[in-house]
Amino acid sequence: MRSQRRQHAIEQKLQNQENLLPRNRLIIVVTCMSLVMLLSVVDQNGISVTLPTIARDLDAADTISWAGTSSLIANTVFCVLYGRLSDIFGRKSVFLTACILLAVADLLCGLAQNAPMLYVFRALAGLSGGGLTSLTMIIVSDIVTLEERGKYQGIIGAMVGFGNVVGPFLAAGFSKSLTWRGFFWFLAPALTISAVVAPRFLPSTKSDDNFWDGVRKIDWIGCFLSSGAIVLVLIPISGGGLYFQWDSPMVISMFVVGSCLFVAFLFYEWRVARLPMIPLQIFNSPCVAALLAQSFLLGWSYQSLVYYLPQYYQNVRGYDTIVSAALSIPIVVMQSIFSILSGQYISRRKRYGQVIWAGFFCWTLGSVIMTAVFGRSTHPAICVVALAIIGAGVGNAFQPTLVALQVHSSKRHRAVVISARNFCRACGGAFGLAASAGVLQASFRANLPPQDAELVNYVYALPDTFEDSDRLLDAYMASIRNVFIMNTVVIGVCLLACVFVKDRGLQRSESSDSSSLPYQSSSTMVLGEEDKKPETGAIMGCESGSDSASRLDKRNLDSEKAIIH
Repeated sequence: MRSQRRQHAIEQKLQNQENLLPRNRLIIVVTCMSLVMLLSVVDQNGISVTLPTIARDLDAADTISWAGTSSLIANTVFCVLYGRLSDIFGRKSVFLTACILLAVADLLCGLAQNAPMLYVFRALAGLSGGGLTSLTMIIVSDIVTLEERGKYQGIIGAMVGFGNVVGPFLAAGFSKSLTWRGFFWFLAPALTISAVVAPRFLPSTKSDDNFWDGVRKIDWIGCFLSSGAIVLVLIPISGGGLYFQWDSPMVISMFVVGSCLFVAFLFYEWRVARLPMIPLQIFNSPCVAALLAQSFLLGWSYQSLVYYLPQYYQNVRGYDTIVSAALSIPIVVMQSIFSILSGQYISRRKRYGQVIWAGFFCWTLGSVIMTAVFGRSTHPAICVVALAIIGAGVGNAFQPTLVALQVHSSKRHRAVVISARNFCRACGGAFGLAASAGVLQASFRANLPPQDAELVNYVYALPDTFEDSDRLLDAYMASIRNVFIMNTVVIGVCLLACVFVKDRGLQRSESSDSSSLPYQSSSTMVLGEEDKKPETGAIMGCESGSDSASRLDKRNLDSEKAIIH
């Protein structure tokens, strides 16, 4: 109880960064955030179609999966920290830093001369990309009322889908006509421009603390414990059975130490941390716990699908990178369409439960069809139908689950809840890629005939010539089907978890803001003179026909200002 009171006292001293904007400026800011999110997604997923090409160029056929895994591990390790960093130092400065870091990382990826260099630079890209993903959602939640949030976050979600279309085509185009390095050299200046332009339009709040006071507030020990736990668990999962044996002392030691660090992290965040990265009070709600578990599992299934669908098209079907990217369009187009439609539905009907149920049902159905019918000679039209159903499910699941999380969480935990959600999704993606790589490698080894055992290292980039290609392709198809089966089971668990997601509309109950507090305080925001004027102007700029959530936010803000005066 004492640690919770201390934590709450520190949270009270953090600057409030809610700044509801008039519609004209809101459109500009959301547009900027959408473009930055687009570039971040292009960077993260565009590389997937070029993995076979990069593997051959860098002679890394048996390790190229680390290009994705290293990025997601770094994303997972650091994305949870961005919520607190933006609370401490302000959204704008942290956002600018993340943009610059991602631009530098992409430039270095284009200059990589060997596989280890590429993996290190992809890790740097994951570190900064995770920050941009979290900060984009956090900033939108600062400038939009809860009732309107579904609409604008649906637009952000559509940009995620659009980026998943543009990214593979850009990467495939550069890889085929120029070089795969050109893909990264294109992103670097684009992100640099974003780092210069976007912050001009973002609302800003000035911190009362100097830089070093802010540094001392960072949960450094929690960051170290979580980082160590994630890395030590994911490395053996990714390489077990291929690079080292599952029962080797190194693998067992890494699992044991990683598990101990994870337990230590939970205890430290619960009892010791002054300003924890993830306040464990947010898990008091069964609905929040279920939504975060769904975020982990949907990240697992989605990231694995994004990386291994091109592997199926290129290695099993023999399509080039352009055709592979084209056949992936249905999933991301439907994701974009249904992300916008679901956001509009939530904002107009004030209900998100039906959307989440529909999303995970469609996603599960499409995955079942994909697992059952995808083969070496499946008609492309059948592939399109299955992926379109999955895309509709993804569009109805990604952003609506985020809206539901914010409804069931207190305002003071807005940034950390969004970061925790992105942490769970990134962690799921990292575990999903690692587990998928392990399943693919183990299945490929098991399905290869004994006389072809020397081909086990060609699991990601199949040889151009082979005496009996059918035998090799059959082994690869059986292996990648096992990956599809695993992902179907994972997303099926997400569907079952919807039972715990309670739909109570877009009105925060008083308990969501107070249930996790060890005691009540009359002052929940600390505003300086510079903060009061923009906040007042923002509310005056809202339309007169504002919805109930907007009126509630205005009454709360007025009462808090009266207390401060």
